[in-house]
Amino acid sequence: MSLQFEFPVNLTAENFIVKLSHEVSTRLASRQSSRKTYYDSFDWRLYSNDITCEFNQAKSASSLTLRSIKNGLVIADAELKKVPLFSKAFDPGIIRDTLAPLLEMRALLPVCTLDYEIYHLNIINKDEKTILRLLIEEYSQFNNRVLLQPVRGYDKAEEHIVEILTATLGLTVTDKPVLLTALQVQGRKPKDYSSKLNINLDPDMRADIAGKYIYSHLLKAIKANEQGTIADTDSEFLHDFRVAVRRTRAGLSQIKGILPANSSAYYADFFSWLGQITGPTRDLDVYLLNFERYKSSLPVSIREDLNPLYDFLLGKQQKSQKELAKKLQSPKYLSTLAEWEQFLKEPSYKKPLEQNAKLTIKELADRRIWKIFTRVLEEGEAITDLSPAEALHDLRKSCKKLRYLMEFFQSLYPENQIKCLIKNLKGLQEVLGDFQDYAVQEHNLKLFSEEMMALNIHANTFLAMGVLVQDLDAHRCNARKDFASRFEDFKQEENRSAFTSLFAPAKPHSHRH
Repeated sequence: MSLQFEFPVNLTAENFIVKLSHEVSTRLASRQSSRKTYYDSFDWRLYSNDITCEFNQAKSASSLTLRSIKNGLVIADAELKKVPLFSKAFDPGIIRDTLAPLLEMRALLPVCTLDYEIYHLNIINKDEKTILRLLIEEYSQFNNRVLLQPVRGYDKAEEHIVEILTATLGLTVTDKPVLLTALQVQGRKPKDYSSKLNINLDPDMRADIAGKYIYSHLLKAIKANEQGTIADTDSEFLHDFRVAVRRTRAGLSQIKGILPANSSAYYADFFSWLGQITGPTRDLDVYLLNFERYKSSLPVSIREDLNPLYDFLLGKQQKSQKELAKKLQSPKYLSTLAEWEQFLKEPSYKKPLEQNAKLTIKELADRRIWKIFTRVLEEGEAITDLSPAEALHDLRKSCKKLRYLMEFFQSLYPENQIKCLIKNLKGLQEVLGDFQDYAVQEHNLKLFSEEMMALNIHANTFLAMGVLVQDLDAHRCNARKDFASRFEDFKQEENRSAFTSLFAPAKPHSHRH
């Protein structure tokens, strides 16, 4: 394992070398200017898995290195001219195999760039043999560093040098990646964006104040994903943007009676519009993301016949994306979002105007979650094998509302209990979501084939699409079959009593005479 040391504040690399050569024999092998760029996905997927990805560019060559944050060891490195945007564009090998499962559909983006001088210094013995290599990195914005690279068979030399560096020259051992220091200088920290909701509420907070706090949190997510959505950097920006919009809409419709009714209606309209204009692009993104799976569901002999569908979808997605980008730069979007931000910042009235605003957020959360939970049970109970698809769609919407409410308010309840209830709900949501998705995909593929008829596309492509529609239909029927058992799981006594104990209104005590 390579040891890393940090220089004291004002020690330059030149001075360090002079001081060190008073103690041991040194030889400077090379000195060159270099540039290091750290990469990660927008939501820090590599860092969250203890990996840093650095791209080093010097005159002679440029290379990409993946390191473990825990011990600084190199996981993989390769010479590269430039860093591809997506993991699938890397050459087959360890780097791609490491990145692909972590990044999935996310782009690899530059997090920060550092310019520095790099010195290769060798320590030599009486016979002019190199017994230890030192790699010195000289930075302008923060303390310099040195990395010791031991040479086989000269372990004693390393101990001796470590002693000199720390005791005589005042260096300190460090295992903190340069990335952290560089981010600190920029006033940032790793994982400063996550799509997960993490809202800490005080149970006694007044409901209207807590509501605004939740909406401000969601607005941050909308704004964080805005530029990536406009630029279409990767498909996850739009996905996270839409989730934050949907959560806001769920809040406005579900956390009722805490904001003035006219404002509430005005913004509900705006967020509903945002949901509509972002839908078509997201649907096409999903088809493109699913495309490899579509192909692999077909018999090998006809898989390649599906390729013209990909080109057709990509063309549609690009057109739809351009229209969306225009709308997200329009006065309507920009001014209404700025008004919303202003509205959330306005101080709340000393005496709230709306009925529910007077409640504590805990009281309101209990009421709303209990109400939607009982609705989910009623709607689910009413579904039989003969119920139309709409009944399952409606239940899916109710489950979504319940899920959003539980996520908004999860900090008000014991963590392990609420997490467990959310997990049970997820199981039910999954099967309802699959049923809906397969139905929509099946329907849209039929529409696409009508549009494609006019494009002189080979008949084999339509045959392959027909087989794909059949496959999706089989999946849809399976999801429909699975529904009954998933709902049975959800409504079982244990889950119901857990909901009851957390959210149900207290029963008044009856007095016996």
